[in-house]
Amino acid sequence: MSGEATKRGVGIAGTGRAVPERVLSNFDLEKMVDTSNEWIVERTGIRERRIAGPNEATSDFAALAASRALEDAGISPGEVDLIIVATVTPDMIFPSTSCLVQAKLGATRAAAFDISAGCSGFIYGLWTGAQFVANGTYDAVLVIGAETLSRITDFTNRNTCVLFGDGAGACVLKAMEHGEGIIKTLLGADGSRGDLLMIPAGGSRLPASHETVDQRLHYIRMEGNKVYRFAVNILVDACKWTLDAAGLSESDIDYFIPHQANRRLIDIAAERLGVADRFYSNVEKYGNTSAASIPIALDEAVRSGKISDGDLIMLVGFGAGLTWGASIIRWCRGYFRAQSAGRSTAESDKAREPRGL
Repeated sequence: MSGEATKRGVGIAGTGRAVPERVLSNFDLEKMVDTSNEWIVERTGIRERRIAGPNEATSDFAALAASRALEDAGISPGEVDLIIVATVTPDMIFPSTSCLVQAKLGATRAAAFDISAGCSGFIYGLWTGAQFVANGTYDAVLVIGAETLSRITDFTNRNTCVLFGDGAGACVLKAMEHGEGIIKTLLGADGSRGDLLMIPAGGSRLPASHETVDQRLHYIRMEGNKVYRFAVNILVDACKWTLDAAGLSESDIDYFIPHQANRRLIDIAAERLGVADRFYSNVEKYGNTSAASIPIALDEAVRSGKISDGDLIMLVGFGAGLTWGASIIRWCRGYFRAQSAGRSTAESDKAREPRGL
């Protein structure tokens, strides 16, 4: 029997999301920069976004989204083996945001690390976590996309400040029958175009100084037109490549959930694929939340009843790096609900020792 055949299938057992209470509307932005509600809506489709409060950080939203995903999956924090947080806005350079989330949840037996892949981060984290479950290393993996982009947004730049918002989305990965759950995932990157979307300062190349602060180099810088062209093409190509690799076609997918960057961009990609009625978008409410956008949209779509057991869904995104990723998943929440219902309370609450100790 081949190694591939002995691998376990991996599915999403639960989802959750968390966003700040504060809403920043386009009309609020009209008072801050030279822009208008009409200009923003026409070019981006965004009407409002959520902004973190002064005492809130990425780990706060990540932990809340994670706790809701765990509740949805019917498992306790003590059963989590691994926590992966995809973010470009960690609470601090180190320790990792995932370790902070581990402490907030009380998931004391879980290993933890962060992934930085921009807006593609959640798909990168999903596929990374799936490998640990598929090969039997871990049984329950928590994958979180979380951002507080308002902390790195230049609110004097009207071209970028209208785009971004804060929030977090999470999912729990667990094992299931081989060939079900996550069916095919492709990841990619083009580092030669990394300078199109970046924060120039704050790392080892340009450490923080009076000069870097004065020059506003600690905020997002983006060559919007070039990123837009890349995004439209890669959304379409990534979908087609992943469908071909899985032996499927656009007509097989019940719902496409793309990175929520720009409604006009999403509409063009959907039209090119011929699936305009099956592309899910909530960008008008949250703006671009980077690594959090896909899991927030996924949780919203699931809880609103748009996605049902047996549906094939495709997650697809692009981001800083430049990176991209796409994943085809057969939705099988009922499988895990049946599993959870069959366990005793004592079994559910039992906290095992960390592996390797």
